Amino acid sequence: MKIMLSAGEASGDVHGENIARAILSMAPETELIGFGGSRMEEAGVRLRQNFADYSVMGVWEVLLNIRRLFKLLNDLTEFMREEKPDMLVLIDYPDFNWRLAKKAKALGIPVFSYIPPSAWAWRKGRAKDCAKIADEFIAIFPHELPVYEAAGAKISFVGNPLVDAVRPEMPRETARRFFKMPADKTAILLLPGSRKQEIELLLPAMLSGAKKLLEDRPDTIFYLPVADTVSRERIEELIADAGVSVTLTEEKRYSLMAAADAAMATSGTVVMEAALLGLPCVVLYRLSPVSYAIGKLLVHVDNFSLPNILLNESFQRELLQDEVTPDNIASELKKLYPGEAHRREVTAKLKSACQKLGAPGASGRVAERILNAAREFAAK
Repeated sequence: MKIMLSAGEASGDVHGENIARAILSMAPETELIGFGGSRMEEAGVRLRQNFADYSVMGVWEVLLNIRRLFKLLNDLTEFMREEKPDMLVLIDYPDFNWRLAKKAKALGIPVFSYIPPSAWAWRKGRAKDCAKIADEFIAIFPHELPVYEAAGAKISFVGNPLVDAVRPEMPRETARRFFKMPADKTAILLLPGSRKQEIELLLPAMLSGAKKLLEDRPDTIFYLPVADTVSRERIEELIADAGVSVTLTEEKRYSLMAAADAAMATSGTVVMEAALLGLPCVVLYRLSPVSYAIGKLLVHVDNFSLPNILLNESFQRELLQDEVTPDNIASELKKLYPGEAHRREVTAKLKSACQKLGAPGASGRVAERILNAAREFAAK
């Protein structure tokens, strides 16, 4: 059996890795091919293209790269025509992946959607369009099901893989010593994201916020785990320009997050990872002005960070676009220092949000569904 996986960004690469390992443990004879990153490749997926060469965010940025993305689409379509996979598995990356899904259907290849488009938040009509293309869906959050069920899709929630994946590599006190975090210092993480564009849009503000924070809390130390998809040299350049001391790390990221006291984080998967590790955050989100203006017309949600969405509460502070200022970042972070009442409230809510993610073992259950679906279609 041959299964093609398509994941176009860092979080999808992590999910793709977990699924690939689970599939190959259950059915070692399965051949996995596709579009993804280094983690998927290490897990046994033969890649046609690496997403790191194509990752962009925002409506305007996609338009600027549209020719390259269409070239990629054509290349992956030709790949499917050559390889004739028994199934195409989409892993997030909605706008591109659903164009690829249409190509797969035209070639008679069944489509399985893992982490479907967030139709609950915007463009709800997408659920109906997607239901016409994909044969089965699995969501990673329970609040995503109703809009797809109403559209007639075969969809289920079997848990969130982050519950298994997010585990510190060492005990907290051991990690504090490993990362040289003195007991009398408050360790704050800067989590600017895994895309070049996020680094440019948010890291300068984070660094300015850190500098502002030091004015009132000189007992603070800062750390930044560097993603392998961004330039360490560029990050060092921005830190030097800001004139603030930040320790860069490239290993044991979950232990670092579990050892730290609070974080300023770009909205995304990392905020949910932090929640699972009990790390409270000030959540930041910023796009280019054009992308933000377009998004504001299309997206209507009360919260944009996952823990807040899961509880439908604004318990963890979110700073959006022009609210991302050094003063706001510093002011909100001070409320999350050890001993602060607000910190206790936030960490208690984070635990409640994490309980919504379901039981461990989600990747295995997803892999089992994919294999069953592929076998059913192969038998027809």
